[in-house]
Amino acid sequence: MAVLEVARRSTPGRIWSSTIGKKAVMGVTGLAMLLFVIAHMVGNLKIFLGRESIDHYAVWLREILGGLLGNEGLLWVLRLGLVACVALHMTAAIQLARRARRARPAGYQHRRRIQGSYAARTMRWGGVILALFIVYHILDLTAGVLNPNGVHMAVYDNMVADFKLWYVVLFYSAAVIALGFHIRHGMWSAMQSLGASSAARQKAVQSFSFGVALVITLGYLSVPFAVLTGLVG
Repeated sequence: MAVLEVARRSTPGRIWSSTIGKKAVMGVTGLAMLLFVIAHMVGNLKIFLGRESIDHYAVWLREILGGLLGNEGLLWVLRLGLVACVALHMTAAIQLARRARRARPAGYQHRRRIQGSYAARTMRWGGVILALFIVYHILDLTAGVLNPNGVHMAVYDNMVADFKLWYVVLFYSAAVIALGFHIRHGMWSAMQSLGASSAARQKAVQSFSFGVALVITLGYLSVPFAVLTGLVG
C-alpha cells in the first residue's frame, strides 16, 4: 500500500491517474505505433522489388547498431518498445472507457451514440482482431513456427508461401481493415482533443485521417493480393 501511495504522489503517478494523462499516453503510444506501422509497410513493399531487395533489407535491419547492441539488438529494443506501447495503449483505453461509464447518469444509457461512425462503434472488436493478429504474425513470420516455408531470413519465400493460401490472405485482410478503421478513428479522436472543433477543421481532419488510413490499408493489402493473383512469386 505504501508503494502505491508513493506512486500516486509521484509526477508519473499523477499523470497516469488523470483522464488527461491517460489520453496523452494513448496519443504518444498511438503515434509511436503509427510510425512503426508505416515503416513496416514500406519494408513489406520491397517485395515488389524482388527477393534480393526484401531479403537484404531484413539482413540490414538486424545489423543496425550491431557493434553497440549486437546482432538484432536494435530490433529487440524496438520489439520490446512496441509491446510496451501496445500494453499502455490498451490499458489506458480500457480504463478511460470504464471511467466514462461510471461518470454517466443512469438516465443517459440510451443516449445517441457520439461519433456514431462504423469505426467508432467497432474499436473494441478491431482491437481484439489486431491483438490476435499480432500474436499470429509473430509466430508466422518472426518465429517461423506457423509459416508454410518457415526458413529463417528467407523473407521473400516465407511471405509468398503465406499469401498463396486464401485463408491466410482473408485473416490478414480482416486485420488490416481493422487497423485502417483503428487508425482513422484514432487520428480523428486525437486531433479533436487537440482543438479541431470548427466545422472546417473537422472536415479537414476527417479527410486527412481517412487518407492516411486508406494509404496504409491499401499498402498492406497490395502485398498479399499481389501474391495471391500471381503478380509476385
